[in-house]
Order: sequence, then structure tokens, then C-alpha cells
Amino acid sequence: MLVITPARRATHGLVPLIVAGCLWGAGGLTGTLLAREGGLSPLGVAAGRLGVGGLLLVAFLVLTRQPVPRGRAARTRIVVVGLLAAEFQACYFAAVAHTTVSLATLLTIGAAPVLVLLAEAVTGRRRLTAGAVGTAALALAGLGLLVGVPADGLDLGRMLTGTGFALLAAAGFATMTLVGARPVEGLDELASTGLGFTLGAVALAPLAVAGGLSFTATPASVGLLLLLGLGPTALGYAAYFRGLRTTAPGTAALMALLEPLVGTALAVLILGERLALAGGAGAVLLIVALAVESRLSARR
Repeated sequence: MLVITPARRATHGLVPLIVAGCLWGAGGLTGTLLAREGGLSPLGVAAGRLGVGGLLLVAFLVLTRQPVPRGRAARTRIVVVGLLAAEFQACYFAAVAHTTVSLATLLTIGAAPVLVLLAEAVTGRRRLTAGAVGTAALALAGLGLLVGVPADGLDLGRMLTGTGFALLAAAGFATMTLVGARPVEGLDELASTGLGFTLGAVALAPLAVAGGLSFTATPASVGLLLLLGLGPTALGYAAYFRGLRTTAPGTAALMALLEPLVGTALAVLILGERLALAGGAGAVLLIVALAVESRLSARR
């Protein structure tokens, strides 16, 4: 008889989180290529990935004859996930528009695990031990070195506005992580992601249209849109919510830092970008921090 210990459950829970981080890292490159090929704005890419990813999962649920989620709790969770996904995407790209990609990424992805850890500490779900704080600090230091900070010359007003949008995006992702860690009876990660993201795309559509939505449909652009919707969006977020079943939200949020790590690696390998010495050191620090967090999660 196979005995599933808490440590084994924690280890199994980390696998889908690692898958999610790797898929999200591929999403940055795919989204960049999609914007170039299809002429989509960043907000158009966000609405497109949510819509395609959500509809692909909904189609899978219909084809496999999965039961429709029923009950007020399930419907509420779907609406909350959809609105949080739309808020996260809209605020992140607003931060990019007011600052730079590097600063928006640093603030959004860096602040999210901090917010989750603080929320866990306040609610008593996790103690802020020296190990937890040290691991988070090491990961954020690695993220800062990997992503880098923008050069001087940014207008103070735009930087403050962009910072505010980035923190709102981080709060949205952190809230989605904390909400996803609480199961709802009769609702799995495929249904909540598919239906929620379809709703999120509907919420984002007016903003994308107002920003000048246009799409040049070519075999390459359509293929990239489907790839972005399937891998980094549908499968990536479904895997993330699956991992939250058995892994603490703080650990899950830290594992999400795999996204910039994988994205940087793909940019170097595929786009031929060069990684500076500081960026390489940051990558090493991130890998060490995530490995330490994995060990600590298994022990907890």
C-alpha cells in the first residue's frame, strides 16, 4: 500500500507549479512574436490570450462532457477569477506603458510573493520565519539582478503612476493566488480557469478596442495566438491552480518567479540576446532561492 505523506504531497504540488512557471516564461516570447506578426497592442495580446485560453478549456470541458459547475460558491469563484485575471493583465500593461517592461516586471512579479507572505502571516496561515524571509529576500535580489532596472530619464510622474499600476497588478495576482488556494466543492481548476478567463477576456475587450484593437490574420499570427492561449494561458494557469491544492500560497507565488528566469533563457537561446554578468548572477540566486523554498515546503 502506497502511503502519501505530507512531504510527498508537497513535492507533487510543486511539479505543476514548476510547469506553470516554465509555460509562463515561454509566454513572454510568444506574446512578443504575436504582437510583431499580428500587429496587436499589448492589451490586445492580453485580451486575446485570456479569450483563446479560456475558450479552449471550455471546449475541452464540453467535448469531455464535464458537469457544469453549479452553486453560488462555484459561480462566485469563476467571476472572481475572471475579474482578477482581467485586472492583473490590464494593470500590468498600464505599468509597462508608463514605465518600462523591466521595471513593470520587477515590481509586479517581485511584489506579488511579498504580498502573499504578508497576507499568510496576518491571517495566521504561516509564520514569517527567518528561513521564509531569507528565501524571499534572496529570490527578490536574484530577480532584481536578472531583470535589471531602467536607465535614468524616466519622468517622475510617469514612474509613480507606473509603479502604482504595477503594485495593483501584483495585488491582483496575489489575491488570485490566495483565492485559488481555497477549494470550492464541485469546481476544479480546468472549469474555474476556462470559464473565468473567458469572462476576463470579455471584461478586457472594451479596453482593448478603445486602445485601437487590430489583428492581421496570417497563418503565423493565428498559430502564435493559439499557442499563447493553449500553453502559457490555459495549461499554465490550470497547472498553477492545481499546484495550489497542496502547496502554500507563499511558496506558489515564489515559484512563479520561474517566469522571468525561463523567459530570459529563451530570449538568449532563441532571440540571441546577451545576458550580462549581473543577469547571470541573478539567475543563479533565483535558482538557489527556489531550490531552498522547495526543500522548506517539503519539510512544512
